[in-house]
Amino acid sequence: MSAPSTTAPTTTWTPNDRWLTGVVLAVVTFWLFAQTLLNVIPGIQEKLGIELTVANLAVSITSLFSGIFIVVAGGLADRIGRTRILNIGVILGAVGSLLIVVTPEDAGALTAALLLGGRIVQGLSAACIMPSSMALIKTFYEGRARQRALSFWSIGSWGGSGLCALFGGFMATSVLGWRSIFVLSILVSLASLVLLRGTPESRAEAPAGGYRRFDWGGVVAFIVMLVALNVYISQGPNIGWLSLAGIGLVAVTIVAGLVFLQVEVHQHAPFLDLALFRNGTFTGATLSNFLLNGAAGTLIVALGLVQVAAGMSSLQSGLLTIGYLVAILATIRVGEKLLQRFGPRKPMLWGSMITGVGILLCSMTFLLIEQYIVLTVIGFTLFGIGLGFYATPSTDAALSNVPDNQVGAASGIYKMASSLGNAIGVAISAALYVAGQAVDPDLIRSWGFFIGNQENVALRFGGAVGLLFNVFMVVVAIASIILTVPTEERRRAQELAAERAERRDVPPAPIGN
Repeated sequence: MSAPSTTAPTTTWTPNDRWLTGVVLAVVTFWLFAQTLLNVIPGIQEKLGIELTVANLAVSITSLFSGIFIVVAGGLADRIGRTRILNIGVILGAVGSLLIVVTPEDAGALTAALLLGGRIVQGLSAACIMPSSMALIKTFYEGRARQRALSFWSIGSWGGSGLCALFGGFMATSVLGWRSIFVLSILVSLASLVLLRGTPESRAEAPAGGYRRFDWGGVVAFIVMLVALNVYISQGPNIGWLSLAGIGLVAVTIVAGLVFLQVEVHQHAPFLDLALFRNGTFTGATLSNFLLNGAAGTLIVALGLVQVAAGMSSLQSGLLTIGYLVAILATIRVGEKLLQRFGPRKPMLWGSMITGVGILLCSMTFLLIEQYIVLTVIGFTLFGIGLGFYATPSTDAALSNVPDNQVGAASGIYKMASSLGNAIGVAISAALYVAGQAVDPDLIRSWGFFIGNQENVALRFGGAVGLLFNVFMVVVAIASIILTVPTEERRRAQELAAERAERRDVPPAPIGN
């Protein structure tokens, strides 16, 4: 049924599993198909004739543009219609994939322009799909039915990310070639549109006095800040971290960030409603979501390392993640049950801790390749178990703690955290991986840690640096959950206090974390 704060459908339409399948297919156009570049880019970089730094930018730029525009799309979904924005997103996904399919090899600037252009359009597609689909689930489902729908949504996102490396490697090494990945993505987009046909429109109720003018100043400052930051991170090894260009990018990032904060604090209708972060549970779910998605850098470093150091193909490296895929698909519903039994805090903590242990195992690049492969398989499996435990409790915690009339904007912020975490995490991990390889190999050998082949110790050291950064991200995520998400006992006490205050018609006192 519709949430009371949204415009009610004109029919008695109710969602079914066919509709939910259409939503999941829309979601996987980003998390499965667009994310395959994490694994296949090392193999297609030379074929396309592009620089390594451009290749790394092509990997992260989709998540970057998704994160930049996802809140904008969420706000537009609330205003002009969530179904409309969802359909626009699916269409954009097909257009972005088409641009990548027609990208020529060794055509210089044209190759880079079409590849990066297609990746940017894919990011805009994800920006439209994620908040609108989550808002529709919040609108059309309630209670345990909503938790079930969110679990399937999570299967599309986290499960898609789990399958992307193996699927991308298989397609890239098959006779069909890597371009077939994006041909299939177009077909999946078309299937999603068919399954979503007939969805009634859903909008948030307009505030008293109508909607205010859109906050374009905040959006522009936000875009400049994040693009400058991402370019600095991804191109740092090429342009020089302390070069004039590098320092200029840092300065632009800082100035744009300050302008953004100034605009948003004084804006009556900011595009990024910072007031939502007054809720501790929403803050903890969003921040930890950003950090755990940032750990996606584990994939680009670990899989790229075994391809270069051990001569594996993208399919062979993708096979190392099969435990990740199986584990995350098997445990997402477990995370849902843990949420119902313990509330969100405990499964979020358990999932983060298991994820951190998995990444730590993947960071042991000082071992022999045979030993490292075994640890990587175990590590990716633990990675998947941890994210499976975390996914549904985190999503439910974020959406259940915001007003219904802000669910589109809140969904946008939550999924912005996913995309920006992915973009920034991948960019930093890849940059550290490249930067670590510049360390003097003789110095690394003198430490005596790296056994086996001594000719590639710089490569393996760079891999360890990039991977340990992801462990750090998970540690910070755990700290953020501990500090912001209340225990189940405290949460119930807060709800009881709020109910008592409402019955007395007295606004409840501000609740801490």
